[in-house]
Amino acid sequence: MALRPVLVVGIGVGVAVVMLAVLANMLFPQHTLDTELRGPLPRMAAPALQSDPPADMAAFRAADLARLNGFGWVDRAGGVAHVPIDQAMRQVARDGIPDWPSAGADRP
Repeated sequence: MALRPVLVVGIGVGVAVVMLAVLANMLFPQHTLDTELRGPLPRMAAPALQSDPPADMAAFRAADLARLNGFGWVDRAGGVAHVPIDQAMRQVARDGIPDWPSAGADRP
């Protein structure tokens, strides 16, 4: 086996690899710019964790249930209030919905 052609090819490949590395460094210098422009990292604030999640959820649900099962104003000036769900359902069943077509109305 001839050693000279193998050495020539090996040296040629080595030179090509070095030249390509230099060319890539010239064309894409970001890695050197990153190290030059990088400053200190900002300090991140600690996350706001709940101290007692079950108690927070219980308070949230209690507030929701109080609103759903209680009376109050939505818009006092407009005369809009909220009433408990059960009472609202009974009132709609008793009085119907205003401007709702009746069951015996003619259908188109």
